[in-house]
Amino acid sequence: MAKKYITVAITCPAGSSDILIAALSGEGYDSFWENDEGFEAYMAEDQFDENILKRTISQYKGEAEVSYTLQKLEEKNWNVEWETHFEPIVVEDACLVRADFHQIDKTYPYEIIINPKMSFGTGHHATTYLMLQWQLEIDQQDKRVLDAGCGTGILSVMAAKRGADSILAFDNNEWSIDNSRENFELNQCTNIVFFLGTISDVESTATFDIMLANINRNVLLEEMHLYANHVKKGGLLLLSGFYKHDAALIRQEAEKQHFMFEGKKERDDWVAMLFHK
Repeated sequence: MAKKYITVAITCPAGSSDILIAALSGEGYDSFWENDEGFEAYMAEDQFDENILKRTISQYKGEAEVSYTLQKLEEKNWNVEWETHFEPIVVEDACLVRADFHQIDKTYPYEIIINPKMSFGTGHHATTYLMLQWQLEIDQQDKRVLDAGCGTGILSVMAAKRGADSILAFDNNEWSIDNSRENFELNQCTNIVFFLGTISDVESTATFDIMLANINRNVLLEEMHLYANHVKKGGLLLLSGFYKHDAALIRQEAEKQHFMFEGKKERDDWVAMLFHK
């Protein structure tokens, strides 16, 4: 039987979509499509809780102007949906991100094949794009990489293509892990180990040269002390998933955990920040 999903069609004022998407991504929503009225958010029906949806919306100013409708969506219909909307993108004229059904004539130094389905992370959202931008700059050759909240696995794939020696990836969403498995195979990545779980499930003594975490503000703040345990001295911590006005708070918490600020990139009011330990 096909797994059922809930589509939450949210209508909101211009400029509110980004912050609401960030908040809902922290509540387990798997993917988002933005449109002229607002956006659509997707979640497995057996995980959906309308009270959590209402509570999340109520936390933001202007909630009276936010409305939503619910609709059940069969998994088989979702595939048609993302194939219709998912267009290839190019990051810094160096990395092409496409689905396996796209035919692109031009070649690029890096090419990543991502079939996103219900998982977050196709490069279209500003935070994923920013993470890929940073990955094009930082040295990953022969490095050991940890990808926290891997989503589609796109950042792990990029690390592999940039020469990482080994990558450990995880996500707390079973669908994301299944999707990552497919995308790792599509990109012929054989040096990625992945599992269903959280940062707390990573072996306590394991350390990494680079840690990637594109999640959301609240999770980053709550888990920063754990990140510090897993990034070796001199290693890099690359963070995104938060709004520009939260950058100072993220930096403050990172520096409290003995990370030093290296720089930031911004896109559509979202931020990705690089630190070293």
